[in-house]
Amino acid sequence: MNTEAAKRLREIAIEEGAYLLSDTPSFRLASGIMSKSYFDGRKISLSSKGAYHVARMMLDELSGIKIDAIGGPVLGAALMVPAVVALAHAEGKELHAFVVRQEAKEHGTKQKVEGHLQKGWTVALCDDVITTGGSMIKAIEAIEEAGCSVAKVIVLVDRYEGGSDELHRRGYNFQAFLNLKPSGELTI
Repeated sequence: MNTEAAKRLREIAIEEGAYLLSDTPSFRLASGIMSKSYFDGRKISLSSKGAYHVARMMLDELSGIKIDAIGGPVLGAALMVPAVVALAHAEGKELHAFVVRQEAKEHGTKQKVEGHLQKGWTVALCDDVITTGGSMIKAIEAIEEAGCSVAKVIVLVDRYEGGSDELHRRGYNFQAFLNLKPSGELTI
């Protein structure tokens, strides 16, 4: 991982208001845990400089890996992968995008995975934050059930609440660009 790029990502997180810290546990995380720190990756993904920077970091991280598509859990990945595939296209690379719903739709095509995914493809998964890993593990299971393999899992922030450990334990190639320590400090 490029340390200078990670430092810039941290700066963008602060500039865009994605990194929040309070004196008391004020933020309920998706895992149900209360925390005094919060990282809102949407604030980065929905800014032009943040979207570009994240896309650049992801493509650089994936440069030595042959993948057909990139995606991940809704909502975090849904806001990042369009920038990644657009930048890949601008650089002459073919890369498809998809997102994984928490549950299959009850209408239309009733898909759990939306976008471009074909059996046999090798994919990368991404999300803004990993805490306990529940959302990412469900996404991995959906992708593997679709007959694809996961070459890499990338998140913007690891909260050190067991998710990254579980992915490593299961043998997945995992990378976090930043770390949100239990103290609330956002580090590289």
